[in-house]
Amino acid sequence: MNLIRLVGRLGAVLVLVWLLAPQRAQAQKYRTAGGIRYSSGSLGLTVQQKILEKATLEGIALASSRELSATVLAERHFPVLGPSLNYYLGAGGHLGTHKDNGGFGGFDGIIGVEYKVAFTRLLLSADFKPSVEFGGEDWARFPVGFSLRYVIIQDKSSGLFGIFGSDKDKKKSKSKEGKAKQKGSGIFGL
Repeated sequence: MNLIRLVGRLGAVLVLVWLLAPQRAQAQKYRTAGGIRYSSGSLGLTVQQKILEKATLEGIALASSRELSATVLAERHFPVLGPSLNYYLGAGGHLGTHKDNGGFGGFDGIIGVEYKVAFTRLLLSADFKPSVEFGGEDWARFPVGFSLRYVIIQDKSSGLFGIFGSDKDKKKSKSKEGKAKQKGSGIFGL
């Protein structure tokens, strides 16, 4: 029952933050993010690394009183209402050890939603990560997880609100200056 309350509260907080935050901020891109994760009585660490334009690899290490596990997932991100809010789908696998039953492994799927808090380096996410297991007591699990990550390495800036310039704009400006110098070297470019 406490997990249901926690899910409801986190969902309400995410919706409230989404409604109150500016939607046009472009500082939502990141390359590497790491933080903490809570999932079905387990607490652990999560690290996401961008590998393609809209794809990440995520590593998750979880520990509970009776179990340790490590998961690797490939995830594809899809924007919703701009770059600050997106949903993602993915798949991967996990290995672990249980205090009573020994080692186990399996395959995982994941579907979730991620929100980059505007003007900060914080990412909030909630996901559903079903898994099929081999060598464990459970043959399938259906945990819900919540993560709070900090952006360690930001992606190249696209300018404040997308209007004050980006790295691409700076390169274009420099190439135009170089062409102007080649045309003429006089005081008026003659």
